[in-house]
Amino acid sequence: MEKIKMTTPLVEMDGDEMTRIIWQEIKDELILPFVDLKTEYYDLGLVNRDATNDKVTVDSANATKKYGVAVKCATITPNKQRMSEYNLKEMWKSPNGTIRAILDGTVFRAPITLPIIKPAVKTWVEPITIARHAYGDVYKATEMRVPKGKAEIVFTDENGVETRETVYDFECDGVFQGQYNKDSSIKSFARSCFNYAVDKKQSLWFSTKDTISKKYDQTFKLIFEEIYENEYKTKFTELGIEYFYTLIDDAVARVIRSKGGFIWALKNYDGDVMSDMVSTAFGSLAMMTSVLVSPDGNFEYEAAHGTVTRHYYKYLNGEKTSTNPMATIYAWTGALKKRGELDDLPDLISFGEKLETACINTLMSGVMTKDLVNLTDGSVEVKPVLTSEFISEIRKNLEAIL
Repeated sequence: MEKIKMTTPLVEMDGDEMTRIIWQEIKDELILPFVDLKTEYYDLGLVNRDATNDKVTVDSANATKKYGVAVKCATITPNKQRMSEYNLKEMWKSPNGTIRAILDGTVFRAPITLPIIKPAVKTWVEPITIARHAYGDVYKATEMRVPKGKAEIVFTDENGVETRETVYDFECDGVFQGQYNKDSSIKSFARSCFNYAVDKKQSLWFSTKDTISKKYDQTFKLIFEEIYENEYKTKFTELGIEYFYTLIDDAVARVIRSKGGFIWALKNYDGDVMSDMVSTAFGSLAMMTSVLVSPDGNFEYEAAHGTVTRHYYKYLNGEKTSTNPMATIYAWTGALKKRGELDDLPDLISFGEKLETACINTLMSGVMTKDLVNLTDGSVEVKPVLTSEFISEIRKNLEAIL
């Protein structure tokens, strides 16, 4: 068959470890044989980030602002052990955090559900989408490890006037942290969440801890309330959906007792943690879609999980692995469908949809990676396979429906 044409490149952000290996296999087996793929390539592997002093990460984010759609492989955020392992110049910050700060968007994460895999939470009958604010907070925080002494927050306004607040008088060694956010980013986050809820016709929940964080978290709460009342309340009422705010500890309890089928908006760190909880409860972290949507209409698709380090070490020792590639495949299909939508390329949209169908058909036939085997309801005969075998089976099913 003739390859499907593209007119505008995707921004392609390569990554690290096992996901980098799978990334190439997905391209070779499931995309390049069928699509005349156009990408502007950026190597965000840790080695290249170190070699470029992390400039490649900034460049990839700016390219996303230029072209509008990006697809990203999972990447390492280095710690002390990684500093030594990779002989790094410095402990580079999270590439996801850098990209999200530049794009100033909201991350929407939703589980890929299957009839043969029942959620661990028995009451859940519909997917729960996590809307994660992708700016600031702990991911852009400044930290200090300190000896005995006084820690202060100092703010200097544009006229040079200082305001000081004591954080703590340390009587021994300790650690403290300063984090920030901006009203403009919080407003973008709120509008993204309300717009997404309207588009999906689903209720929106939002939760923070404003009873404890009476200025920081309360700012989020008040901005959400103001925007809802002034801009979205009438539309929500017309659609029969609701906006619901509660404290995050209460929200967790309510989520567990719910039937699902709503969008749960969370601050940056809370969204990071709860998206892993929701995806695992629905089946597997490898079965979670993730897209960053910026207020000016840029989209970055990625897997919600990490680089699968344990499997990578096995791979380096020559062992075959059964690593689930579904979330990474869906990052590619999401990006291709969005590129097709923006460029008015129905064949490209259709290809992305058919590749997703081929993935689901493969799993529903019982062919799956080992992480899913013990999660099925027993209605199909399960055949655990290696990653390469799973991708090959998807290709067969894809060719059958193209």
